[in-house]
Amino acid sequence: MISERLGLVRSFAAAAVVLAVGLAVAMFSLLPADSALHVPGYVVTLTGKYLCYALLALSVDLVWGYVGILSLGHGAFFALGGYAMGMYLMRQIGTRGVYGDPILPDFMVFLNWPELPWYWYGFDNFVFAALMIVLVPGALAFVFGYLAFRSRVTGVYLSIITQALTYALMLAFFRNDMGFGGNNGLTDFKDLLGFNLQSNATRAGLVIASAVALAIFLLACRHLTRSRFGKVLIAIRDAESRTRFLGYRVERYKLAVFTFSAVMAGIAGALYVPQIGIINPGEFEPANSIEAVIWVAVGGRGTLVGAVIGAVLVNFAKTVLTGAFPEIWLFVLGGLFVVVTLFMPRGLVGLWSSLAWRWHRPEPTSVRALKPMEAGE
Repeated sequence: MISERLGLVRSFAAAAVVLAVGLAVAMFSLLPADSALHVPGYVVTLTGKYLCYALLALSVDLVWGYVGILSLGHGAFFALGGYAMGMYLMRQIGTRGVYGDPILPDFMVFLNWPELPWYWYGFDNFVFAALMIVLVPGALAFVFGYLAFRSRVTGVYLSIITQALTYALMLAFFRNDMGFGGNNGLTDFKDLLGFNLQSNATRAGLVIASAVALAIFLLACRHLTRSRFGKVLIAIRDAESRTRFLGYRVERYKLAVFTFSAVMAGIAGALYVPQIGIINPGEFEPANSIEAVIWVAVGGRGTLVGAVIGAVLVNFAKTVLTGAFPEIWLFVLGGLFVVVTLFMPRGLVGLWSSLAWRWHRPEPTSVRALKPMEAGE
């Protein structure tokens, strides 16, 4: 009971910190440039990027930490959400593009496309684009999960299949005839809902939106994992065969949470694109999905808050090291994963909880200490 209360307090505290950071960065970025509290534009972009990555890590932790599904393909759902947002942003350019075509994006004009492909229809409307941000990753996860879980594919085999999925999508989106910009992807965005994406106010608003989305999903995942549904998920993780023997439809539970986590990843990708300014097939690279797993492992698998902490810390380290020592970053990342696996299997949050319990563990009273002796006599 005490641990549950502590977990609840930790989740609400984390959500509050996320909101506070997002609001602080956004507000200070709007101060005059000569102000001592002014936050530069690149810091605003990095903060938004970290928040989106934290939401992606949260989606991975939900399926890996609480159901035992090690997905190495969540980067695909992230990228699909990003492409859906990118398609909307491209349709908003209109005649402001290099070629001045009111309908066709610049890359289609360059490749001599005669007309807009059918799957681009509707992306000039934000509501339609928002639906696609949710439906496309969710539909792919539902179909993939239905086939995989019905066939009872688990463990390393499922991980390999998810990695193959994102690799196949990467190869497909690299092709120019797919109609998604090929190797260059989608870029040169102008505005979002009529707001200039280069303005400080718009960037501040996007950071706040990312912080709000992360806080909402953090609390939603907390509620989900502590509910009766979440107890079944944990039972599936710890003893899937026994849970199935008790009469639970394991496949349905796994499919539901896998689809929900894919939607979370898609929303993270959609928030990521307008802040970074580009989406290309490189986002589908299997290495990106593997990195997301490392974020969760470093922060603490099965803790939710740990996924957020791990994503922020690892990406901050990546920003620093790739600028100072770009040639050693991958070695540092690999070494970090090995150290966490061997010496901190519960991640940073698990290590902190363990140390806090040791420091605050009440000493047994003399009566309690004598009871075993009395029983033995």
